[in-house]
Amino acid sequence: AGMGADLFGSLAESTCAALVVSCSSVEILMTTDAAYFPMVVTAVGIGASFITTFFAYIDYGSVEFKLKMQLIISTVLMSAMLVGVINILPENFVIEFANNTYNATPWTAYGCIMLGLWSGLLIGLATEYYTSHSYGPTRELARACTYDAATNVIKGLALGYMSTIIPIICLAVTIMFAFYWAAMYGVALSAIGMLGCLPVALTIDGYGPISDNAGGIAE
Repeated sequence: AGMGADLFGSLAESTCAALVVSCSSVEILMTTDAAYFPMVVTAVGIGASFITTFFAYIDYGSVEFKLKMQLIISTVLMSAMLVGVINILPENFVIEFANNTYNATPWTAYGCIMLGLWSGLLIGLATEYYTSHSYGPTRELARACTYDAATNVIKGLALGYMSTIIPIICLAVTIMFAFYWAAMYGVALSAIGMLGCLPVALTIDGYGPISDNAGGIAE
């Protein structure tokens, strides 16, 4: 529940930020549909997540792979579905920030969303690699625990520091290009894109406690 509330708060904050920043563009304010574009992106993410549920056919022994594919499928679907809605933005619009003007187009806005969307997927896959017992890093840490406490602490800290490299690079690249294309409006759209497949992620996170409870009842 705490994690769900935190992620929902992040989605609401990024959406509100995009709505507020878009007010600096006269072209967007003159078009009602364009003003609500951040909310349209979220709606597309919900639709893509709903369609993704029809691909969830779980076989015994392939649960982890199928759940991972849910994230990948929803990301691909959202990428394709957004192409049909970016035209609600003006053909050219100007974003003002810190006494500077940034000329943007629907495709630059789409690029900002794609940066956030695919960076979020890559961060999720990297996080799984460094935390799942199915992969080498966590298994090496488990083997280090068989020696002594000092080895465990050193190996654990090293693994923790190493696991942040990919997320930091993804976030830095996303923020840099999004700001270059559309200033803070682009950064806000990237944040919305990163949380676009939130329904699928929350569904997968809720799968764990439900399975644990079912296993406890069965025992």
